[in-house]
Amino acid sequence: MDFSDRLIELIQSRGITRRELAQSVNVSERLLYYYVAGQKTPNMETLIALADFFNVSLDYLVGRTDDPTPPKRSSSSHEPGS
Repeated sequence: MDFSDRLIELIQSRGITRRELAQSVNVSERLLYYYVAGQKTPNMETLIALADFFNVSLDYLVGRTDDPTPPKRSSSSHEPGS
């Protein structure tokens, strides 16, 4: 499954409109149309926004795995005195 197929699947499974998604990830509806049609590939910033929106991993979003589980985020703060 490639990126455009995965994106279509995620949009349908969440029951959202393409307009809602475009607004949520700050891209135009036309650009989102190109992503869905497989005519353009999003930049890294947009890929991350899409993965965050759908709460899936980047590998899942681009079709590299069938496991949608996003990686656990580690705390970037350091303990005092370390």
